[in-house]
Amino acid sequence: MFTGIVEELGEVVAVERRGDSARLRLRGPLVTEDAGHGDSIAVNGVCLTVVTTADGEFTADVMAETLDRSALGALVPGSRVNLERPMALGGRLGGHLVQGHVDGTGTITERVPGQHWETVRISLPDGLARYVVDKGSITVDGISLTVVEAGDDWFTVSLIPTTLALTTLGVKKTGDPVNLEVDVLAKYTERLLGHRARTEEPA
Repeated sequence: MFTGIVEELGEVVAVERRGDSARLRLRGPLVTEDAGHGDSIAVNGVCLTVVTTADGEFTADVMAETLDRSALGALVPGSRVNLERPMALGGRLGGHLVQGHVDGTGTITERVPGQHWETVRISLPDGLARYVVDKGSITVDGISLTVVEAGDDWFTVSLIPTTLALTTLGVKKTGDPVNLEVDVLAKYTERLLGHRARTEEPA
């Protein structure tokens, strides 16, 4: 489980294609200082399993399902990535509950700079809009953010200077894809209410 508070802005060192999967080699001295084989690290919001670590770098395998569902397939050497280690038991939940299981990808459609912040508009894929509400939580490329306004197929977020300086959203441009994970509590609530409605139907 993650919190959506990015620990380190890392970099893709190499991408090795392996048929319908890929192995990524990424640089992240902070997140690898206590990482070993089998540990989890979120890369742009996708929970990946560490294969090897050495000299501040780590490798992770990305299967076809993850490449299809996320924007990791667009990464190339030199791409910047948001990195986060799992939350330690008893640690502070600075963002919100993030699983590292991407629900789909959106596209940055507009960036509007303000005096001390920036408003970013992002498209929503079919089926996710019902989980996104004004002032609710959403994860964008692994960053826990608060929704400013939610539309039928889009939403906006406001980015403070710290987010712009320390995450990929400071450098991503209009047209760039981003990974999206909606609030898991909304998905569980929908599932439970649907189950309740079915069990209460008259025989």
